[in-house]
Amino acid sequence: MNQMTSRRAVVRAPSGPQSIETVDVPVAEPGPGEILVRIAAAAINPVDLGVAAGVFHRLGMIHQPHWTGLGWDFAGAVEAAGTGVELPVGTRVAGFLDGFDRDHGSHAEHLLVPAANAAVVPDGVDLVEAATVPLNATAAAQLVDLLGDAPSEARRLLVTGAAGAVGAHVAVLAQDRGWQVTGLARAADEPFVRGLGVDFATDLGQGWEAVADAGALQEPALKAVRDGGRFVGVQPAARLSEERGITVEVIFARPDGPLLARLLARVAAGELPARVHAVAPLDDAADAYQAMAKGGVRGRIVLVP
Repeated sequence: MNQMTSRRAVVRAPSGPQSIETVDVPVAEPGPGEILVRIAAAAINPVDLGVAAGVFHRLGMIHQPHWTGLGWDFAGAVEAAGTGVELPVGTRVAGFLDGFDRDHGSHAEHLLVPAANAAVVPDGVDLVEAATVPLNATAAAQLVDLLGDAPSEARRLLVTGAAGAVGAHVAVLAQDRGWQVTGLARAADEPFVRGLGVDFATDLGQGWEAVADAGALQEPALKAVRDGGRFVGVQPAARLSEERGITVEVIFARPDGPLLARLLARVAAGELPARVHAVAPLDDAADAYQAMAKGGVRGRIVLVP
């Protein structure tokens, strides 16, 4: 019997969206603790653009001999499960992949992942919407954990990129930890940002007790923090040096199935946003990446096999 094959989007010589191609690969059986997911939707994130452009290859973080797989976020249904997994076939799940140096990604028809890294998608949450949540919301929650609880008398937090996927989640979740949040974004995004229940600004200002730099502004955002304050960035490969007594942290999101389950429950309750900008077929991945690279996208472009 011929082994089933599956398509995935990859880059061999990464040089941007035009270098993306699809290849057919054999579908492997899940091992202990693993699930085989039939992908229903997979979001394109800025980090995917960086992989396709070769940014992480040049940084020495990717060493694949044939091709590099694309895609982090996924949502779909369990097609098969290995021993020790209690998720029945057909269960709707979502999650994201870890690390850069891999020949597979979520921009594919099938994906093998540890069951512990996935979460069940609640009823009422569409799989296309669910595909926009895992990486961004998990990164936001882990960023807020680095910020910690707001000091009782120094609670002003600026979230850069507050209209973006990570920033919007940070703006909501940081309020749970007692922070008085202001979202930084373009003037056109003011209604959305204020709709998150936070204040709004179009310039960095100065003297903030903490800055969550979801917009990756880096040095200018650090300068906006008061002496002795806190700064959390989102670019692990470009961690800023501490200055003026400021505590500097940087987030590198790690899969966490139980955490993602709680975040998806908040999406289902309408407490966290799940924004889809557009949907495109997997075969049109190169064009979809190009559209994402043009910028100004609010929400995520989602690939559907």
